[in-house]
Formats: sequence, C-alpha cells, structure tokens
Amino acid sequence: MNSEVEYGKKGWLRPSSTVSLEEVHNSVQIPSKTGYWRKFIAFAGPGSLVAVGYVDPGNWATSIAGGARFGYTLLSVILISNLIAMLLQALAAKLGVVTGRDLAQATRDAVGKRTSFVLWILSEIAIIACDLAEVIGSAIALNLLFGIPLLLGILITTLDVLLLLLLQKKGFRIIESIVIVLMATIFGVFVFEMIVSKPEVSALLGGYVPKFEIVTNPEMLFISLGILGATVMPHNLYLHSSIVQTRQFKRNTEGRKEALKYSVWDSNISLFIAFLINSAILILGAAAFYGTGLDVSEIEGAYELLSPTVGVGIASTLFAVALLASGQNSTITGTLAGQIVMEGFIQLRISPWLRRMITRLIAVVPAFIVTWLAGSRGTGDLLLWSQVVLSLQLPFAVVPLLIFTSDKRKMGEFANRPWVKVASWLAAAVILALNVFLVGYIVVTGHDLG
Repeated sequence: MNSEVEYGKKGWLRPSSTVSLEEVHNSVQIPSKTGYWRKFIAFAGPGSLVAVGYVDPGNWATSIAGGARFGYTLLSVILISNLIAMLLQALAAKLGVVTGRDLAQATRDAVGKRTSFVLWILSEIAIIACDLAEVIGSAIALNLLFGIPLLLGILITTLDVLLLLLLQKKGFRIIESIVIVLMATIFGVFVFEMIVSKPEVSALLGGYVPKFEIVTNPEMLFISLGILGATVMPHNLYLHSSIVQTRQFKRNTEGRKEALKYSVWDSNISLFIAFLINSAILILGAAAFYGTGLDVSEIEGAYELLSPTVGVGIASTLFAVALLASGQNSTITGTLAGQIVMEGFIQLRISPWLRRMITRLIAVVPAFIVTWLAGSRGTGDLLLWSQVVLSLQLPFAVVPLLIFTSDKRKMGEFANRPWVKVASWLAAAVILALNVFLVGYIVVTGHDLG
C-alpha cells in the first residue's frame, strides 16, 4: 500500500497493493505557492475527460429522438440527470483523493475476488455498450462527411487504437488538452445549431420543469432511461476515481482537502458545459423536427433534414463534424475506463494496445453484423439500446460508491455528511426505480420500445 495514504486503512478485507493507472499516477505537478486560478488550472483536466462521456454519440441518438418525439418535455430529464451526475462524480473524485483507490480497487478490497469478478463482467458490458456507441457514431460521421460506407467506417474505427497509443506517449496533460479542444468544438457547433433553429423560448424553459407524464408514458420513459444512461455513465465513476490521482497533491489531510475542492470545481464546471451541449442537442431536435412528421429516429435522418429545416446550408455539415469529434473524444475515456476496471477488479495488467483492440473488436462485431443485416435503421436501434444497457448497469457502480464514501472507517473525516447521504441515496433510488419499472414493463408486455 502507498505509504502516503493515511485514510482507508480500516474497513477493507485487504489492503490496497497497487496504485491506479500506475503509468500516469502522481504525474501532473501542482505548484505549491501560487494563486487560486493557476492552481485550479493545474488541477483542471480530469473533469473534461469525465464530461466527454456525457456528450458521446449515444447522447445524440437519445436526445434527438427525445426532442423530435416529445418536444422540450425531456429537458427536465437532462437537468435531473446532470444534477445526479455532478453529485456522483464528486463522490467518485472524493473516493480516489481520500483513499488512494479507484472505485474498482475499492470494491475488490471490500467484497473479495468472486464478487469482484462478477462486477468486472458487468462493468465490461457497460464499457462495451459505450464503445459500441462510439463505433457507430464515428462510422456514421465518416459516412455523412466523406461518403464512406457504414461497414467500412466501422472497420476504420478500429484504427483509433494507434491514435490513442500516440497520445498516451505524449503525457496525460496532452490527452486532457486534446479532449478540451474537441469538447469546445462540439459546444460551439451546437450553440450555433440551436440559435439558427430558433427555438420557442417559453416552451424551452418550461421543458426544464418535470412532468408526471414522463413516468406514465412507456415510450417517453424509455427515451428518458436512454438519456439517463447516456448522461450518468457507470464507467465514468471508475474513471474519475482514478484520474484525480494523476495530480501530485500532498497525501495528508490539508492536501486532500485542497485536491478535493479543486477536483469538484473542475468536475462541476465540465459537467455544466456537458449539460448545455445535451440541452442544445435536444432543443435542436425539438425546434427543428417536433410536430413536422419528419422521421429523425436516426442520426442520418437528422443530418439530411437539418439544413433544409432550419434554412442554413452548413448546419448539416457542422452537425457531422461535431459527431466525429464526439466519437473520437469518447474513444480516449472508454479505453482508460477499461484499463481501470480490468486492473482494479481482477488485477490483470495487459498492454494498452491489446486492451484497446479487444474492447474495440467486441464492439465492432455486433455493430458490423447489425449494419450488414439491417442497415442504418439497425444501427440507430442498436445505438439507442446501448444507452439503456448503460442505465441498467448504473446501480452496480453507484451503490458501492455510496457505501464506501459514507463509511467513516474508510473515509475518516471525509465521510459523506448527512445531507449528502440523503441526496445520493435518493438519486440511487430514482435510478433503481426507473430501471425496475422499465424491465418489468418489457417482461410483462413483451413490447419492444425501440
């Protein structure tokens, strides 16, 4: 166990014997005597990598479908999902900063090998579902921009392994910088797209007020769960608890308090930007397509109809550029999360390129088969269902996180305060209730909501 770690010595079945993401652990320097903003900039970065997962191609399918089918109604789901995400990601950062463990390591150290192996399998399913969205999103973007057939585009996405390996050799700060640039590109595109779509402001603002219809309408609930799964992503909790440890903060009480303060600010600011992007995507879908009778159930349909609908020729091209940036951005975080859960749950270390290739091939195979058999319609359904799978995996990451961060034996004075416990368990209860409702509905009725 790292000799600097003074918290988390009690309450575990076994001590932590390794550090998370060893090759970049404690690698980013933090200036000791400087102003607030310079220190914040030094700590900033992990939040952007986390926020990437909240604007991946899976969000596009669910948010556009939600806006086109139900107008601005599901903006409230995006708002609630983002608030839940801010809370849970702050707890993930706290776990990593205080205990020196990422969530996968903490789970293994608390529950033992057998349970850890099961949870590792579930985590891998979630990561594969996320990677599936990246594969499909990038392939669709290549098709829209360059006319590359979907099947060929899916095969081309396997080459991003080389891009990631190159970035890793340049240092973790380089990866964070590239992610920030791509995020800024996506943000700029959708601010422009939203403005030219001329949304109805009063209806837009009303959309942030939750409506009971969301849980009584099965199709609306299905899309809502897709938004939830695309916003509060389980692998991001593992990721965040690890990458906050890349900073060289002092492993004592004061050092941890400072690191936690800046890490939470970094996370909240990045997630607020992701919230604005997701809102803009749904607003675009609602303003451009709601009530028109046009079929935009797939991203391709939105691309083809966007420019004619909003009357701006470049709108569709910018839409595809942002989609490609989104897919490539998510590639980075998906790979890191896969490495974290594999090393944390089962302590298996393999070469990063091999890890990436295995994950990407597992995602490529179903995407290739579905595209071959069902064409673009099949990829649209697969993209939507991948986000629902992510939502169903959430409890297996969220519940351990809440248990660990509320335990004074593990967290000491950093254990969750009563109001945090209430808010976080209420969020977990909402997630569990929605999942149970959806699964029960599908089982009982046999209805395919896709």
